[in-house]
Amino acid sequence: MPRHAFLRLALVLALSSLGIGAGGCRAEPPAGQGQRAAVAPALPLHWPVPAPPPLTGPQPLLWVGLAAQLRGPGELYLDSAAGSLRLRDAAGVQLEAPQLALRWTRQRLARPLHIRRLVLGPFASYESAAAVAERWRLAGAQPLVARPGEWEVWAPPESPPLPGQQPAVPGQQPALPGQQPRLLELHETWTWQPALRRAGRWQPLQGPLQLAAPGGLRWKGGVYPGNFRLQADAHGGWTLVEQLPLERYLLGVVPLEIGAASPPAALAAQAVLARTWALRNQQRFSVDGYHLCADTQCQVYGDPGPVAATLRRAIFATRGQVLAWHGQPIHAVYHASNGGVAAGFEEGWNGAPLPYLQPQLDGPPSATKPLSLPLDQVAVTNLLRRSSGFYGAEHPSFRWQRLVDANALAAALRPGAPGLGQPNRIVVLERGASGRVIALEIGGDQPGGGQVVLRRDAIRRTIRQLPSTLFNVEALGPGRWRFVGGGYGHGAGLSQAGAIDLAARGWSMERILQRYYPGTQLLPLTSLSGSDH
Repeated sequence: MPRHAFLRLALVLALSSLGIGAGGCRAEPPAGQGQRAAVAPALPLHWPVPAPPPLTGPQPLLWVGLAAQLRGPGELYLDSAAGSLRLRDAAGVQLEAPQLALRWTRQRLARPLHIRRLVLGPFASYESAAAVAERWRLAGAQPLVARPGEWEVWAPPESPPLPGQQPAVPGQQPALPGQQPRLLELHETWTWQPALRRAGRWQPLQGPLQLAAPGGLRWKGGVYPGNFRLQADAHGGWTLVEQLPLERYLLGVVPLEIGAASPPAALAAQAVLARTWALRNQQRFSVDGYHLCADTQCQVYGDPGPVAATLRRAIFATRGQVLAWHGQPIHAVYHASNGGVAAGFEEGWNGAPLPYLQPQLDGPPSATKPLSLPLDQVAVTNLLRRSSGFYGAEHPSFRWQRLVDANALAAALRPGAPGLGQPNRIVVLERGASGRVIALEIGGDQPGGGQVVLRRDAIRRTIRQLPSTLFNVEALGPGRWRFVGGGYGHGAGLSQAGAIDLAARGWSMERILQRYYPGTQLLPLTSLSGSDH
């Protein structure tokens, strides 16, 4: 059993011992004499949610969250693209209609639900949260990664301290960029229950709700084939989940990630990476009962309906193929443009280097010969002065400039750095081998020299105007700075602009993948090591 499934099973068993079932109510214990006093069970970390099934077999079924944390006032309308929708709840209530109207009503729990957990965060990405969770696990904790708003790591209050951190203090807030544990306690007395409008009345439903859409479900301007579920999440809300085969999921990912008009070899490379990424990251939203989201926190997924024949052929040509390292799917990260130099994994996120994600100059010898890694500030300046010759140099963000003022910077840093004051200096403290900034100090005018150091992915997550961390920064005067940079995204793995360029030059899909992930193997997913992908 995968570790995340074991932890979820343990949580469900703990909640069962509290008498809290799927309906969120606690049952009274049977009356009787001579009963042995039970040891009080540990309090749950979150609302109880079953784990999604693992992605196994030759045709894995992926659960994708289309809309998360649904609750509160307002109605949810579900429309069929053709014919009728068929809904069934856990109690057997059924309805078939072209449109369904649902809403959530507050229902008092029979007994309160007490939630108690340590929280680390916020983190700028799942990757950085997962790296910290792994460190905590190795120290003896049982952490979970969750995203109530931003990425966080949760663990039981009795967990050992994270190495290098102090134990949590009730009410203590994390300092930006976070990572001092704090204790969170919730006393839930209400739950949100779905209700269906039927014959002019609102009929309560029991989740999860199963929804079939033979003609497709209209959603956010597209048509999604389904099937679907409406199910509770770990935060007290609900999620609309689409259940679809992994290969059909790629039809909704590849064109939105790299563009349907890209050359066939680039489309095929993107298909392999999207499939590999989904398998490697299937635990990303496990705490909420599904595998992946549909936005940029996962892979962008949209209407998988009519697609170009070239795109369909490219995906079909790679059917079931994944990129592997020692028999396991790789961390198949990719991005829009690397600006002429690829980054190592450790330059983008907190985590150990990966052998197949190494920094390298991305161009023919005529472009790269004057440069060598590691790139210092002078070398980065020389690189950024050149706007052609590298693979993918036609991307609109291959070179860029951004102006940032103190007011915008102060707003981005609050409320995580209340002691900083008004920013008055920006200093690059450290660069990675590709020249990307991995530590950026921002000083303020508060007495005592307040300062904040942003690291890796927290830089772009905080200063959102910046397309990448491959930049130099210069002061233009009091409270004004110019960032001069290159590329769009974290820079690790495949550059989509580079792949499109190389495919247009006649490179094959296999050659493109080997350039950006050296030493990896193309394998059928059925031959991956272990019983779970």
